[in-house]
Amino acid sequence: MTKIVLWRHGVTDWNEQGIFQGRMDIPLNERGLRQAMAAAPSLAAMHPVALYTSPMLRALQTAAVLAAITGQKAVTDDRLSEIDVGTWTGHTLAAAIADDPEVRAAVMAGVDYRRSPTGETMTEVGVRAGGFLHEVAARHDGKTIVVVSHGGAIRMGIASMLDWPYDTAVRLGGLANCGWCVLEQRYGRWRIEGYNCTAAPPDPDISNEI
Repeated sequence: MTKIVLWRHGVTDWNEQGIFQGRMDIPLNERGLRQAMAAAPSLAAMHPVALYTSPMLRALQTAAVLAAITGQKAVTDDRLSEIDVGTWTGHTLAAAIADDPEVRAAVMAGVDYRRSPTGETMTEVGVRAGGFLHEVAARHDGKTIVVVSHGGAIRMGIASMLDWPYDTAVRLGGLANCGWCVLEQRYGRWRIEGYNCTAAPPDPDISNEI
């Protein structure tokens, strides 16, 4: 049985302030590091054979905590990076909505939209993240692996593995910082075995896209 454990990075100051981080390399804060240290033993107990991570600093710091326990090298892949929010970087979603009525309409309608004129859509994130997950699943057939990434990329990566459209993917609840999800492949089909698992109560007020 192939198992993919998708682990969101620990919290940052910008997460706590509700600010879009995008491709900005914001480090974990002290609480984020504590979250990673609390969660890592549970993931290590799943005996992963490989560890992959987004190349962004907050993900690398999270992965390093698990790597220190398992002795594995964290392998980076750009496809696991956070959604590119372009000119929204450093701003809140509320500010972006206020500046663009079309974004407000898309959010209210539950349809996908481009995160700033120069950023990505979540569907585009799903294509790259999902492509990576399909690739490593085939590479580690019958094994367990851990993938460290970002809230939006994880949610859309799951959608890709399950052949879900955007409007189904957004029905998944927000993923807590250092929360993890477990995908299992049985009889050739993927299913969600666990979602938003945490070593402590989740933080429902922190968006999975920032």
